[in-house]
Amino acid sequence: MTPLDELFDRNVAWAQAKTRDDPDYFRRMAENQRPQYLWIGCSDSRVTANDVLGLEPGQVFVHRNIANIVHTSDMNILAVLEFAIQHLEIRHIIVCGHYSCGGIERALSEEKSALVDHWLQPIVMLYRKHRALLDAIPDPRTRLDRMCEINIELQVRRLAATPIVEQAWLRGVPLAIHGWIYGVHDGLIRALGAPVTSLAERDSLATIDARIVNPVEPESMLRRHAIEAFADLTSFEPQEGFDCCPDHGLNPGPAS
Repeated sequence: MTPLDELFDRNVAWAQAKTRDDPDYFRRMAENQRPQYLWIGCSDSRVTANDVLGLEPGQVFVHRNIANIVHTSDMNILAVLEFAIQHLEIRHIIVCGHYSCGGIERALSEEKSALVDHWLQPIVMLYRKHRALLDAIPDPRTRLDRMCEINIELQVRRLAATPIVEQAWLRGVPLAIHGWIYGVHDGLIRALGAPVTSLAERDSLATIDARIVNPVEPESMLRRHAIEAFADLTSFEPQEGFDCCPDHGLNPGPAS
């Protein structure tokens, strides 16, 4: 028995379970893929797009690398981007990093090596530029998570500046770029600002330097629902005769 035979056994069990619950599952998978989203994420083993989004295989086109970096000279990511937009006609691109990212932690450290740090150079250089401000954050974990957020916003801007995306917008393609961050501690995705959907919106974005000084507050869907619920409560106007707060003598209702 080889060291990886267990994985083959797991694969057999998984395939049998899929066909037992859905006999046509693999027939559908064998058809042409029609994903709705391109996910540009981190290679971290804890953050897999389909699981995080609760989607089945075939619904997300995925590119992953260390710290979800968008290198404009990286033929891999550029080929994925072009294929997604032009061939698969994907209209939503999600740049999703995560808190406690080991790649970002490495970029903030003094440990260096030729290849890894070449890959992480965009975030390394940004950290060096604003080191005094960032190092003023006293808690190391908070500092790391702040840089994880900044990195996503940086990559959104780099992605939006690629000729592939620019040409799509010029052709009138309804393409949206979303910057998200995933919490490995609670399983929730948080949005970092509104999606970028045009050249005008891209050009009106605050600079990444300004974002370090004035960060965007991440927003999960739970928080958004809470804000909407609170807004509904504050917009409620009691009708005449409504007993709002009889204990304090405010707007008393009709006598019983």
